[in-house]
Amino acid sequence: MKRCIVIVLLFFCTIGFSFGQSINDLRKQKSSTIKQINYTSKLLKSTARSARQSVSKLSLLKKQIELRNQLINDLNGELSILEQMIANNQFLVDALSDDLIQIRSEYAAMIRQAQRNRNTYNKLLFILSADDFNQAYKRMLYLKQYTGLRKRQIEQIDAVNQVLKGRVQALEKQQAEKETLVGLKQDENNKLSLEKLDQSQLLSKLKKKQRGLKQKLGKQQRAARKLEKEIQRLIAEEIRKSKLKGKRELTAEQKALAGDFSGNKGRLPWPVAKGVVIDKFGEHTHPVLKHVKIKNNGIDIATSSNQKARSIFKGTVSRVIAIPGANLAVIIQHGSFLTVYSNLTNVVVKRGDKVDTKQVIGSIYTDQSGTGKTILKFQVWKDNVKLNPEHWIHK
Repeated sequence: MKRCIVIVLLFFCTIGFSFGQSINDLRKQKSSTIKQINYTSKLLKSTARSARQSVSKLSLLKKQIELRNQLINDLNGELSILEQMIANNQFLVDALSDDLIQIRSEYAAMIRQAQRNRNTYNKLLFILSADDFNQAYKRMLYLKQYTGLRKRQIEQIDAVNQVLKGRVQALEKQQAEKETLVGLKQDENNKLSLEKLDQSQLLSKLKKKQRGLKQKLGKQQRAARKLEKEIQRLIAEEIRKSKLKGKRELTAEQKALAGDFSGNKGRLPWPVAKGVVIDKFGEHTHPVLKHVKIKNNGIDIATSSNQKARSIFKGTVSRVIAIPGANLAVIIQHGSFLTVYSNLTNVVVKRGDKVDTKQVIGSIYTDQSGTGKTILKFQVWKDNVKLNPEHWIHK
């Protein structure tokens, strides 16, 4: 029986460790998502009064809804694991309770047997009444084993009691955690419903301003084309310098730098201390003008006012250029890689400067006259190929 209890305990401890790992991962992810939601809420609240009907607010609301859905999924995952842990613990509590009843019953029977035999003979008479020495020796061994068995049963009862007590406490804690999670999930669902309503109402209002949105979009697209043209010109210039047709020749230092940059894919720091991605890489439908496709060569990161842009890796400043409609842009070379930071003001670096990881390169422009938004446009290139920045910066 004792061996059976040990096997059951080992089995459930192994399962518990696996669940513990999974639930801890979910809780870390949940904590990160909550931080992003709180920061996005802060950005929404700090948006200028005149920006209540802006595309940037719509993008922030969309991001907030995505994060809220992710948080609800995290909560569902945590609840699912917790319910399985509760079920396993309940099974173990029931099994231990049954074992405890059986062990106590066996021990009680042994005590009753000992009480019945106590007046019939004592240990010494039991041994002395043996027919020969060999039988007396066996009787001595029997009495010793009998005493040891009683002692082990007492120890076993105590051990099972301790394990049972611990499991009952764990079960009570898990059930309390489950109740808390259920309440939190309900709160998040309520908030999600309100955010979806805000999104729907804002979208309806913005659809009435399509002409102005088209004009603004045209201005943004012209700025994006000018920046892309400047990047392509820079790459072509580097190719001409290498004196190799259609190919860039890197120095040993540049090759090493490019290798370091590539080796840190997915672990590079963000180009801002805090922010949320509100417009992703690639081609997608405009959030209001549903018949219009927009293309983003990088990502747009919304942040709070007075934030600084910083280099995501060590490199050399290749260009600082003025882009009508996009303020200033800084292009930094990391071997065969380029990172581009636009919509800046008060740039503190110049062409040829060596920069380090997380070094400030300028302030991010805040639109004080209209939307009040502070958005950094960030791109990553490999030679003349556009890359998705979200694949390079850490999650």
